[in-house]
Amino acid sequence: MKTARILVAASCAALVVGAAACTREPTNNGGAPAVKVGTGAENGVLVGADQPRSDSDFWSAYAGYLGPKAAQAGVKLENTSSDNDANRLKSNVDTLLSKNVKAIVMAPQDTAAVKPAIAAAAAKNVPVISVDTRPDSGGAYMVVRADNRAYGTKSCVFLGETLKGTGKVVEFQGDLSSINGRDRSEAFADCMKSRYPGIKVIEIPTDWKGDRAASGLQDKLLTDPDINGIYMQAGGVFLQPTLALLKRSGKLVKAGAPGHITIVSNDGIKAELDGIADGEIDATVSQPADLYAQYAAFYAKAATEGRKFAPGPTDHGSVIVDTGVSGMLEDQLPAPVVTRAGGKVGELDTVAPTAPGLWGHGG
Repeated sequence: MKTARILVAASCAALVVGAAACTREPTNNGGAPAVKVGTGAENGVLVGADQPRSDSDFWSAYAGYLGPKAAQAGVKLENTSSDNDANRLKSNVDTLLSKNVKAIVMAPQDTAAVKPAIAAAAAKNVPVISVDTRPDSGGAYMVVRADNRAYGTKSCVFLGETLKGTGKVVEFQGDLSSINGRDRSEAFADCMKSRYPGIKVIEIPTDWKGDRAASGLQDKLLTDPDINGIYMQAGGVFLQPTLALLKRSGKLVKAGAPGHITIVSNDGIKAELDGIADGEIDATVSQPADLYAQYAAFYAKAATEGRKFAPGPTDHGSVIVDTGVSGMLEDQLPAPVVTRAGGKVGELDTVAPTAPGLWGHGG
């Protein structure tokens, strides 16, 4: 998984991948400025890399990391951008195949509609690495992802323990056409139902769009003014509009003060870490944009070399699992929970926003 408008300069300042990692580009479809992805190693193996969207600080950071990580892996990149459009992704894959790429890295946002793009690559014997999302019907050489069901469960436990099992919680659901949206939503619902039945969950479908989240929250605050928790499944998209709305509504109260709304997010962008430190939000699950880029490049190179992998622990602190879909494997990278003080929250082990190694502040 991934604000409504990219702050490219801020995202690039947060990265530690070299001064040339990010530059401004013309806006996509009149929206946020795109991020220029580096070309990787000049003489590396040629790999196509499709950027999924340009309206999220998370994906801005991932794009900034990808070029330098590819260079380190000996991969040369041919870049495209699909802007959250499955048809454009298929067209981009066709273009990349025409340029004789040896592997393709993609992050399909609609995990069902990606099937034709993967089939086109398979027809040319070009392996696909899927980043952040898992194709519904398989076909990827490797999925580079974190455990998204754990995102939902950890967010549930944090809210349940912090709110002491009572209250009303708004959930900004990601697009349910995406495995990420489904995993986070289903796990959150299962956990709340079984462990915290005293909490009422108010679901707001968003399709990963910040304006839909803010609009839905505004409506709910009118009918349920006693909402005391929010779970946002993608801080990179939802954080800025949510905080802006709460501020306008007089409900942006710092942690520890009466009337504070407990907020847990998923992504780990710098704005979330700053928000936790400032007491505006309370926690996030930090999905590793830097490791996504690093291991996307690693597995792309490995695929071109014919390397084989099997389920089990890796040498980089993750676990490869069998997805149960056509033998497709998934490398589930670590995604720590970040809270203001760190330490235990229920059974959760959490770290402070200043903890070393968190990609959101360049660590």
